[in-house]
Amino acid sequence: MKTRMDLRVALMAIWLLSAAALEDYVRPLPRKTLSFHRKSRHPSQPQQVHISLAGHKQMRISWITDDMYSPAVVEYGTSPGEYTLSCQAETISYNYLFYSSGTIHHAVIGPLEDDTVYFYRCGGQGPEFNFKTPPSKFPVTFAVAGDLGQTGWTISTLDHIGQCNYDVHLLPGDLSYADYRQYLWDSFGNLVQPLASTRPWMVTEGNHEKEIILFFKDGFEAYNARWKMPYEESGSGSNLYYSFEVAGVHVIMLGSYADYGKYSNQYNWLKADLSKVDREKTPWLLALFHVPWYNSNHAHQGEGDDMMAVMEPLLYAAGVDIVFTGHVHAYERSTRVYNGKRDPCGPVHITIGDGGNREGLAQRFKNPKPEWSVFREASFGHGEFKIVNSSHAYWSWHRNDDDEPIQSDTFWINSLASSQCIQKPVLRKILLSS
Repeated sequence: MKTRMDLRVALMAIWLLSAAALEDYVRPLPRKTLSFHRKSRHPSQPQQVHISLAGHKQMRISWITDDMYSPAVVEYGTSPGEYTLSCQAETISYNYLFYSSGTIHHAVIGPLEDDTVYFYRCGGQGPEFNFKTPPSKFPVTFAVAGDLGQTGWTISTLDHIGQCNYDVHLLPGDLSYADYRQYLWDSFGNLVQPLASTRPWMVTEGNHEKEIILFFKDGFEAYNARWKMPYEESGSGSNLYYSFEVAGVHVIMLGSYADYGKYSNQYNWLKADLSKVDREKTPWLLALFHVPWYNSNHAHQGEGDDMMAVMEPLLYAAGVDIVFTGHVHAYERSTRVYNGKRDPCGPVHITIGDGGNREGLAQRFKNPKPEWSVFREASFGHGEFKIVNSSHAYWSWHRNDDDEPIQSDTFWINSLASSQCIQKPVLRKILLSS
């Protein structure tokens, strides 16, 4: 009884600290109150279905069942109702305080054809789903939205993304905002299923995925169990950072909450990963992580400085084109920037932590605006990044308050791959250094 009381006291302290951190946020009027009551379903019925890229021409299908004995199999094919192929899934589960998860299934299917619609079902029963594989060549389009949560504003963001003709969703951290309440992981999985089951969702962790309770839990247990990313396929030793390629784009997903010091596993992995990138075959290089390095908002000011000091030289020398981050609940776009100043060889930094969340908008920006800041606004929304060819791409940001076709901020960007900015001798020196 004393142990249970101690845990409740610890949780209450965590909630109080979280509430104190919200002073920079302004809560907007809610659009809709969501219900998180558990729906009645057969124990073997697949739920929370989502997909993610899992290496060359492969896709990971993930789902959960309440019944631990339900078939752990995915059946799939290129025609509705005709499943000519199947794959066994690995299954896991976890316990968190007084919560026991359902059975979590992960199945990697393939090889798959590019730019092709596949039909599939999970567990040998239930509804039929379908997804489209990304193309092998340009154009390719990414939908980008971070800090989603599960509010009425989240639904609005998802509705907008659903109208976008995209190939892959990129999410730079803060998914469910469960914050220790594990049933909210379940409700989030079901909320995003209509989109996440049809296009690959590639995510990285945010602070709301930590869920550390003193010495009782190491953190990220629910996130790692439910949202398995291709970290093993990319040579990473942690689900908190990895990379993948689609069409002619190499995407690096870094962990703001994994050790990133110069002697860390993440830093060494990043150096090795960048050394393998062939910019002639993959002319676009993107990076995602949760905490922004360039942020002119009062919210979370300076929190990314330590990571930036260590890793920014690597990204700069490799010629990263765009960096997407979240954490700050507002939108901000920089010019090309490096070491705190405008630099034609630096990446464009885009903060897009405005997907929905439950904490509100970060409406207090610093004035005067820094020279590197081009556009900033505290509104909910999402972005679309269409890479047209090996040299040109088009970015657009869309407010939830506007119709999806309305573009609130746009710009064209050229890849650094063919420019003289790719500092191969500098990059080689950095990659070979200790």
